[in-house]
Amino acid sequence: MKYLSEYRDPALARSLVDRILATASRPRVIMEVCGGQTHTIVRQGLQELLRDAVDMIHGPGCPVCVTPLEQIDRALFLASRSDVIFTSFGDMLRVPGSELDLLQVRAGGGEVRVVYSPLDALEIARANPDREVVFFAVGFETTAPANAMAVWRARELGVTNFSVLVSHVTVPPAIEAILDAPDNRVEAFLAAGHVCTVMGWKEYEPLVERYSVPIVVTGFEPVDILEGIYMAVQQLEDGRSEVENQYVRSVRRAGNEPAQELVAKVFRLVDRAWRGIGEIPASGLGLRPEFEAYDAEKKFELSGIRTSEPSECMAGDVLRGRIKPFECPAFGETCTPERPLGAPMVSSEGACAAYYNYARFQGEPAGETA
Repeated sequence: MKYLSEYRDPALARSLVDRILATASRPRVIMEVCGGQTHTIVRQGLQELLRDAVDMIHGPGCPVCVTPLEQIDRALFLASRSDVIFTSFGDMLRVPGSELDLLQVRAGGGEVRVVYSPLDALEIARANPDREVVFFAVGFETTAPANAMAVWRARELGVTNFSVLVSHVTVPPAIEAILDAPDNRVEAFLAAGHVCTVMGWKEYEPLVERYSVPIVVTGFEPVDILEGIYMAVQQLEDGRSEVENQYVRSVRRAGNEPAQELVAKVFRLVDRAWRGIGEIPASGLGLRPEFEAYDAEKKFELSGIRTSEPSECMAGDVLRGRIKPFECPAFGETCTPERPLGAPMVSSEGACAAYYNYARFQGEPAGETA
């Protein structure tokens, strides 16, 4: 294949659906660990096409969504300070904190700027030496290399008014937490192709060996996802458990080794709280001691900000795959994109946003299909 349109080809998608239906001897439960894949599945109606063969469970694959509420409140505190220019990717601006979101802070006079790279934030710091500039470093391993580069470059240039509010999480510990849960019913996983472009898939091999669960590295277009599902179903039917790579056009087993080396120089593994899941040991990235001068949590003494998640929001159950978004009583009622209770309703990769935007309430078909 050479063109994007080929990965959306209806005839090819239908042939993969037919193969999945013919291969699955009973309904299989597969979890995709990427919010971008979730949006494709819901938008293209893949779950409806596979209803009798595969139940797709939406996992904690949206880094915006798993950022805990207290970290959002820390960001809001920083953004409200008159001496701070707070910078972030645009997908964090509408994520609700306890009382406000970053857009509302900006409307109230806080200097909140959208950037397209953490290096843009570093340039803002160089241009404003009399202000503190903070970048909200959110993401899986995919965005960690660029954030590591910004911190590394800040030290090289001697920029002291730049720091990062680090909220990085890593995928394998989350998969392990799901598999260790007593109510787990996931039989196989689709791993996020963009994460594996950076990290490769070697780190999934111990999980496959320990839990005997198939993991297929998968892309994001309908044909990608259907082929990934087909590969996972084939493994389950054959009684195999391996790491397989569907996303061969972008992913190598070793990943991007120079990017991994840079991340390892700047970050170290730390325990990290995940929204709705709780603390997962060694599941996050934190700055190494030699880079603590660029740690916004330490620079601004944010450890005292503690917040409890709202009981009305069932985002945690959605992120763990325990319920589908429409099964939350607040969905579409007290929780909408205009008045969200949690990040999954407003994030571009949130499962609740996918179900709301594409009108797939309680399995009701709508929108385009593959």
